[in-house]
Amino acid sequence: MITYNTENVRMPAIRKRETTAWIRRVAQTYGKKVGEVGYLFCDDEKILEVNREFLNHDYYTDIITFDYCEDDVLNGDLVISLDTVRTNAELFGKNYEEELHRVIIHGILHLCGINDKGPGKRELMEAAENKALALRKLETES
Repeated sequence: MITYNTENVRMPAIRKRETTAWIRRVAQTYGKKVGEVGYLFCDDEKILEVNREFLNHDYYTDIITFDYCEDDVLNGDLVISLDTVRTNAELFGKNYEEELHRVIIHGILHLCGINDKGPGKRELMEAAENKALALRKLETES
């Protein structure tokens, strides 16, 4: 089950049913099933609080992924700052909706075992994100 919640922000305009189906399809391409995945959309202040409390990091970020996976079943909590998503979309000249979906699937890709820290890892993550976004685009156009 995938849940979507908010704290200090309005729920982003995502189609939950379509997004959930897309997440499940992406997970399947990695041989994974979706168990319990919870999204929390929040503001910069909340993600900074989470980053400090759980990771001892003193900075803003777009997403924090808490991985509780067991075998091939994805379980986790994903905390997404809509403020940082918007800032990054503007900074990189991207559409906000596309950037939001990139971050939504970024956390799922982490749960699937893709790491983005270390030499060459960021490029692998970006390629996986682009592949997942292309799948989403194909599905929304048909």
